Amino acid sequence: MPLLHRWVGNPLLSKMARWMFRSPIHDVYCGLRGFSVQLYRDLNQRCTGMEFATEMIVNASLRNKKIAEVPITLHPDGRKSHAPHLKTFRDGWRTLRFFLLYSPRWLFLIPGTLLILLGFLGYGIALPGAMLMGVTFDAHTLLFASLFILLGYQSCLFSIFAKTFAINEGLLPEDRLMTRFYELLNLEKGLIAGCLAFLVGFVLLSMAVYQWWQANFGHLDNAQTMRLVIPRATLTALGFQTVLSSFLVSLLGISRR
Repeated sequence: MPLLHRWVGNPLLSKMARWMFRSPIHDVYCGLRGFSVQLYRDLNQRCTGMEFATEMIVNASLRNKKIAEVPITLHPDGRKSHAPHLKTFRDGWRTLRFFLLYSPRWLFLIPGTLLILLGFLGYGIALPGAMLMGVTFDAHTLLFASLFILLGYQSCLFSIFAKTFAINEGLLPEDRLMTRFYELLNLEKGLIAGCLAFLVGFVLLSMAVYQWWQANFGHLDNAQTMRLVIPRATLTALGFQTVLSSFLVSLLGISRR
C-alpha cells in the first residue's frame, strides 16, 4: 500500500466513517467481506463503482446491522499484468463525496446551524452598536450577520430536503427525529409561519419607506436607517423561504404507491 494511502487516506476516511456513521470499522477499504444474501438485499446497494464497498459499511451501520472485524494478513498476489487502477485523489474524493451525500447532517445541518449562531452573535453585537477593543460594530456588521443567517437557514432547509428525499427513496433508513419533525410541522403550519414572518417584515419595510417619504425621499442617517431596514428585510426573506420550502418538503415527502 502506498505511504499516502497507508498513513493518511485510509486512516482518515475510516475515522470519518466511525465519526459520521458510527461504523465500528478501522479499514473501510478492506475488500474481504462476509455477508448473507438476506443482508445484501436489505442494504439495497445503489453504487456501482469503487464506493460500493464503503456504501456497504455505511448502509449496515445506519440500519444497525451486526458488524464485526476479523484480523487478516494480506500478501502480494504476484500479478504484474497491469498497473494498479486505484487513483489516489480521484478515488479519495469519491469516497468523501459519498460520505457527505449520505450524511445531510454533516453536509448541511451542522454548517447551517453554525452560520445561524454566528449571525445571531453578529446581531447581538451590531444592533446596540457595541464597541470591542476599539472596533465599532454597526450596520455593515449587521449586514454580514444577516447574510450568515440567510445562508445558514437555507443550508438547514437543504438538510430537511435531502433527508426527506433520501428516506423516501430508500437511500437512508427511517429517522426517529424526522418522524417527530413531521408530526410537529406540516405544510399548513409552515405556510402560516412563513406568511406571518413575510407579512410582518413587509409591513416593517413599508414603515421604513414611509419614513423616507416623510423626509421627501431625501438624505437619511444611513447607519441608523440600515440598522432598522436590514433585520426587516432579513425577516421578509426568511418568511418567503419558509413558504416555498414548506411546499417543496411536502412534495418530496409524497410516498410512492
